[in-house]
Amino acid sequence: MTLTIPALRARGARRRRPHRPLGLVLAAAFLSLVVLTAVLAPVLAPHSPEATDLLNSLAPPGTEGHWLGTDSTGRDVLSRLMHGARLSLLAPLGVVLLSGVLGTAVGLLAARAGGWVDAVLTRAMDIVFAFPSLLLAMLVVAVFGPGLAAPVCALAVAYTPFLGRVVRSMALQEGARPYMEGYRVMGFGEWWVTLRHLLPNVAPVILAQGTLSFGYALVDLASLSYLGLGVRPPEADWGSMISQAQSAILQGRPWSGLIPGIAVLLTVVSVNVLGEHLSGSIARRQGETR
Repeated sequence: MTLTIPALRARGARRRRPHRPLGLVLAAAFLSLVVLTAVLAPVLAPHSPEATDLLNSLAPPGTEGHWLGTDSTGRDVLSRLMHGARLSLLAPLGVVLLSGVLGTAVGLLAARAGGWVDAVLTRAMDIVFAFPSLLLAMLVVAVFGPGLAAPVCALAVAYTPFLGRVVRSMALQEGARPYMEGYRVMGFGEWWVTLRHLLPNVAPVILAQGTLSFGYALVDLASLSYLGLGVRPPEADWGSMISQAQSAILQGRPWSGLIPGIAVLLTVVSVNVLGEHLSGSIARRQGETR
């Protein structure tokens, strides 16, 4: 059978169409479900997350309308999981946004200024990078007290080198390309070219790195809440739910701590899968353009 040229082109296009792996589809679907649940928590939650019922404490899943059981004070685990998703997602998002702005600014300034400015900023990023992010957050909480504001700001500073070093490297590579030199020859200002043309080319890398940092921030903030250094009662996030379930786990009733732990695990894995896919896609596109 003879195929016409349009048919051959259509077949080639179908073959070149990127195949989305099942893991990526599942990760995106799970993250969409978590975000939707967090947004609609006041509507979807079957009970108040703070309503206690000591006569019905540590009830197993499915008992009297408690689909995921209750904790040691009789609070509905599903309702607290839904409402806790808000802080568990918003706080890492705040870390990513703050560190993204700081990292992008520091990386671009180091790459475009060069000289002693580049040397000082690079050494500063190396020092911050060598300091454990969780330890820095604990020190800040020790000074300013528990809550989310202090840990978010501390982790944003700690995560700045992760993005700043990547942005600096990419900015140096882009700055050496012919189109950048062409804009300079035409008389455009250095920072106008940087913000108008260089930054959009670096933006996909910033997005991919920010996605990976979100998972790390979620784990760090959950760890702080587990240690009692995060959200303050009666507010709930997944880390504090795990902490409050320790006694129940020792009593052989682990669901009030196991369920939020699984939520943290699946969310982090899903975010990392998405971040790795973005990083791979960016690397392939950069390879095709060279």
